[in-house]
Amino acid sequence: MTAVATPPKKALVSKPVHEQDERSAHLDFNRITDEQFQAAADHMKLEKEIQLLLRTPYRELVVQIPVRMDDGRLELFHGYRVQHNGVRGPYKGGIRYHPEVDLGEVRSLAGLMTWKTALVDLPFGGAKGGVSCDPGKLSRHELQSLTRGFTQKIDMALGVYRDIVAPDAGTNPQVMAWIMDEYGKKHGYTPAIVTGKPVALGGSLGREEATGRGVTMITAEACKAYGMNLRGAKVAIQGFGNVGSWTAKLIAELGAKVVAVSDVFGGIFRPEGLDIEKVFEHIKKTGSVVAMHGTQSIDNEQLLALDVDVLIPAALGGSIDRDNADNVKAKLIVEAANSPVTPRAEEKLNQRGIHIIPDILANAGGVTVSYFEWVQNLQQFHWSLEKVNEELQLRMLQAWKRVYERSTSGHAKLPLRTAAYCEALDKVAQATRHRF
Repeated sequence: MTAVATPPKKALVSKPVHEQDERSAHLDFNRITDEQFQAAADHMKLEKEIQLLLRTPYRELVVQIPVRMDDGRLELFHGYRVQHNGVRGPYKGGIRYHPEVDLGEVRSLAGLMTWKTALVDLPFGGAKGGVSCDPGKLSRHELQSLTRGFTQKIDMALGVYRDIVAPDAGTNPQVMAWIMDEYGKKHGYTPAIVTGKPVALGGSLGREEATGRGVTMITAEACKAYGMNLRGAKVAIQGFGNVGSWTAKLIAELGAKVVAVSDVFGGIFRPEGLDIEKVFEHIKKTGSVVAMHGTQSIDNEQLLALDVDVLIPAALGGSIDRDNADNVKAKLIVEAANSPVTPRAEEKLNQRGIHIIPDILANAGGVTVSYFEWVQNLQQFHWSLEKVNEELQLRMLQAWKRVYERSTSGHAKLPLRTAAYCEALDKVAQATRHRF
């Protein structure tokens, strides 16, 4: 698994978001997404009853997974699956393996998935799952045992028309293959139960790069809208896992100058632009972007403060907070990660005229191609890569157009995040009214 730049994570706190210490070690991401939801709901004057139904998760599972480790000792892991809202279709969302996964984070990410699937108009609801573990410290056998055990524990909540899982931070197509296989032991061959699996097992062409490709598409459209030329634009990318690395590759192909990238070990900077293929070669040899020949070493905080045109945080959440927001010099921030910009940071950045493309729009490419994979599995008909990418571009650009028009129409301009939430809440609220 490719390492990603991972900011320190938070612990649950009881204070309201506006009173929290917004260093990422103290953030409650569930409160952050709730505040973002509330801003849109208030703007729309959404009925209180609908708000209650939309913000409350349908089901939350907390499970314990015992694993016999390679050295013979028994270790107990904690796993979570939150099904947030399913009024528009089956629950859909990834499985995250990370040492500091907790129920609050998973609950927050499940809500984001509800709004994300609605925003790009997919017939899904939102869910998320995770296991508190460090996958980099587990052997292949231990990782497989953990995955199969977790699948057994949440089996009753899964189903092709109930809840479909996918990869997220710390998981990959191999983990998805184990989930599919374990589920199939009880239910028979069911490829549509999981997306992001290997192509040989029914996965979709284009799924691996889908999130990064969607980020690139949205970045290109945002640059056009805000009078920026992406060709030659200086770009910094925090996080070089699946999303960050594919974004770097694809955005460089459009002519952007990727001047800095980073992972959990540190970052590299080259003012003239990095040769992304050489970065990949360096990672293959060393396991990190750090200390690549011909580059300057920087840390993640320095990367966020670089004088660039576009900043793409593609690690975990909370990397840009109220304490470092004033250091950001980018004209455009594209949230490839989930919740990388905290509300207090966003207020500061908005006041300075820095545009922020919200996560529920910017990184929706992954779940969009997951939908295509699910459809292919149900129909037992394989799409070409060209068709996958064409359909992805159509969905992403339609969503961008709707959000941008809502943001710029009327006398008072809406932040893009509020506009995106309003678009999503409209769809989910309408479906909810028909059901109740």
